[in-house]
Amino acid sequence: MAMYLRRAFSYRNLNLIRSSSALHTRNFSNIIFSQKVAERAVILPSIDFLAESRRGFAKGRKSRDDTGANSVDVAPDIGPTVKENAAAQMDAAIVALSRELTKLRTGRASAGMLDHIVVETGGVKMPLSRIALVSVLDSKTLSVNPYDPDTLKALQKAIVSSPLGLNPREDGERLIAPIPPLTKEHIQAMCKVVSKASEDVKQSIRRARQKALDTIKKAGSSFPKDSAKRLEKEIDELTKKFIKSAEDMCKSKEKEITQG
Repeated sequence: MAMYLRRAFSYRNLNLIRSSSALHTRNFSNIIFSQKVAERAVILPSIDFLAESRRGFAKGRKSRDDTGANSVDVAPDIGPTVKENAAAQMDAAIVALSRELTKLRTGRASAGMLDHIVVETGGVKMPLSRIALVSVLDSKTLSVNPYDPDTLKALQKAIVSSPLGLNPREDGERLIAPIPPLTKEHIQAMCKVVSKASEDVKQSIRRARQKALDTIKKAGSSFPKDSAKRLEKEIDELTKKFIKSAEDMCKSKEKEITQG
């Protein structure tokens, strides 16, 4: 009996120990599992928010560009270009007028009055200004100094053949060209040429103005009305300025012709 009781107690203690060991094992496993879960919950991959924000902005921008919902068409400001082109055309007309007026002979010597003469030397035709230096000795006399003395005869022939009515003479390695007084008929003829040149240049200036206004008109609704009116006013002021310049040049030339 006593032996039976000892065995029973021994089996009971053994079961208690096993149960306790199993319980400890489960608790330890639960603790390890909980720690792993916690570690997984806490350890998150790092994120570069600056890179992500840039990426997101780029995506958004691309989306807006693709859809075109936020794109705004801005009409180019044609004002400066139109004004510059008109001014350039008007200025070119004034330069051409100055060149034509210089060709007209007056009773006064001018270094530029021979620039339009073409000289043929060595089988080649060249402007006089490229092969000789023209200077004013006094109000009634021109001096023509060739860069090459061998061209002296060719220069003399070209000047005599021009419609200026000059008769230069040789003076060593240069030519002396006296400016003869103008006749009444010649003065009247030159004044008519000046008057026609004045009208021609004015027409050229007005054509440049009309071209600028047509450009503004073609812009239509893409160019604001207020800006268009302001630009038209500026073009008109520019036209008046160049026309006055042409008139002043022609009046000065007529005075030079009539007064000698």
